[in-house]
Amino acid sequence: MRQLFASCALLGALAGTSAALAADAPATAGAKPPAKDLVLKGDAKCTTCHDEADEPRLLHIGKTKHGTVADGRTPSCTNCHGESDKHTNNPEKLKARPATDRNFSKGTTTPVEARNESCISCHRKDSKRSHWEGSAHQRADVACTSCHQLHTAKDKVADKRTQPEVCFTCHKEQRAQVSKPSHHPVLEGKVACSDCHNAHGSVGPKLVKRDSVVETCYTCHMEKRGPFVHSHEPVNEDCGNCHNPHGTVAESLLKVRAPFLCHQCHTPHGGQLGQLQGQLPTVPTATSSGKSGINYTQARGCMNCHTQVHGSNNPSATNPTPQFNLR
Repeated sequence: MRQLFASCALLGALAGTSAALAADAPATAGAKPPAKDLVLKGDAKCTTCHDEADEPRLLHIGKTKHGTVADGRTPSCTNCHGESDKHTNNPEKLKARPATDRNFSKGTTTPVEARNESCISCHRKDSKRSHWEGSAHQRADVACTSCHQLHTAKDKVADKRTQPEVCFTCHKEQRAQVSKPSHHPVLEGKVACSDCHNAHGSVGPKLVKRDSVVETCYTCHMEKRGPFVHSHEPVNEDCGNCHNPHGTVAESLLKVRAPFLCHQCHTPHGGQLGQLQGQLPTVPTATSSGKSGINYTQARGCMNCHTQVHGSNNPSATNPTPQFNLR
């Protein structure tokens, strides 16, 4: 009898369990499985709608540094765009969903400062961007996304061949200058704007990467650094006194061809008599003593004699050689 009662109790328990499972079955079958992250941690909130069919292809962020899952610093969608609950849930059931809390599209109403803060909050610790506050681009309300593209495998600014086109969007004058006969090989893809400038700010003038223009130029033109016994003061002050680094029509990136460039600072060699009579300066000859001679400004160049205009260790100032002693 005891075995009979035990068997009946077991059958009753099994029947109750089966009934409970049957009651729960419809609810479990009708529920959607939780969405899975596709690229970034926690992106399921966004990728349930924004899939590979989007244009621009937002999921391509997984091919960039911002999509490196193994890096703990990798941001999520909400780190940049905000929680954006109204955009996600659309509580007012609007036909066009409200924009995200921080929107980066061309027609956005999100202030530039708020857009940039989403980038600077992470990149402020980077030494290359530590001078952003107060820089020329920051004062001009330039947004990070005006130059950079995040949801793309190739950011144009990061490539030397395409970077100048991004800069030329605003810097029209420099676009014309690099097309002149004498120019740095920017269009050829050998030199990029970022080789000389730090667009995120610097302590030097004109956003140059080093503390001064000359120090920036010396990073490539080291032979001009010196030290020299006889230094050319304009060289020590600013290479831009004589050169336009973006491009000119004169050779060697000179602003004006010699001797006219030199005459902007140096009085042309010539006899006193010719100058008193209002004539063009002349180079005195051995027989003329300054009364007549060859017009110095025609078919002549200062560099015929002064070959080391950036600095020289010769001739000596205390014992000049004859060709420099015109007295």
